[in-house]
Amino acid sequence: MQIKPFEDRVLIEPEEVTESKSKSGIILPDTAKEKPRRGKVVEVGTDEELAEKIKVGDTVVYAKFSGDEIEVEDRRYLIISRNDILAVIRYPCAKIQTSPKAAVQAGG
Repeated sequence: MQIKPFEDRVLIEPEEVTESKSKSGIILPDTAKEKPRRGKVVEVGTDEELAEKIKVGDTVVYAKFSGDEIEVEDRRYLIISRNDILAVIRYPCAKIQTSPKAAVQAGG
């Protein structure tokens, strides 16, 4: 099934909340913690300008009380407006470093 948001909306799969322990060893259930405000972009709406800035697969940070939750095929998604996206997190690619000696041997 494919979900295509309209206009300036983005379909996001929020990060999962997992149980964690406090410093004193108390287990904190997911209901006692804040919802994550980060997620993976699954689909971008029909707005061309938005599609240039946000790509499928990007990780975004969104506003605290934003979007509408939907559940499709046992997966939880958020549909949020572009105004609720605070930042895009992109991880830089690893740079391949070559020695000057290797560049000379390669003819460069």
